[in-house]
Amino acid sequence: MKELTIEAARGLLDRVRRGDETALRELQLHLGRRIYAFALNRLHNEGEAEEVVTDTLWEVWKHADRFSGTSKFSTWVLGIARNKILTALRDRAPQSEELDEELPDEGFGPFEQWQRTSEGQSVQRCMEGLTDVHRECLQLVFFQELSVAEVAQLQACPQNTVKTRLFHARLNLKKCLEALWSQPNSSARGRQ
Repeated sequence: MKELTIEAARGLLDRVRRGDETALRELQLHLGRRIYAFALNRLHNEGEAEEVVTDTLWEVWKHADRFSGTSKFSTWVLGIARNKILTALRDRAPQSEELDEELPDEGFGPFEQWQRTSEGQSVQRCMEGLTDVHRECLQLVFFQELSVAEVAQLQACPQNTVKTRLFHARLNLKKCLEALWSQPNSSARGRQ
């Protein structure tokens, strides 16, 4: 869905501040799937990802006046979601069961469907080998299409740090994929 302009976001947030539940539903339509995908990529649990969506939208509902307009509206909302994700990760019990990572095809876009191919699984495997900050950087820039400045704001670090993280993340991802794809009996890469 198309990115909300700052003016459109402010108008929607004004309606939210007045208690307009229709405005909250509009926010959910605009950003719900994006928040869900962002959370699912980090949590690997559909239920927890849905909770992050709900908690994030609740936070927007309660604190709509906190949006300053100095970033994209989606960046502000994903920043809230990121905090909810970090809380969920901290709250996990150390003896948690194995999580079912299979997703149904229905309702998911091309990226999610590509992930299920052998090449996509190889990339996912290598992404999981990255540090949390490197993986998050890549996901925010390439899959959430945020700018370096927006990622710096979300990760509370300088833009040059984001650029360095991206450099190392891509380098490590490349090395991992080359190692996987160079294995003699590797089915990790589709035939070309």
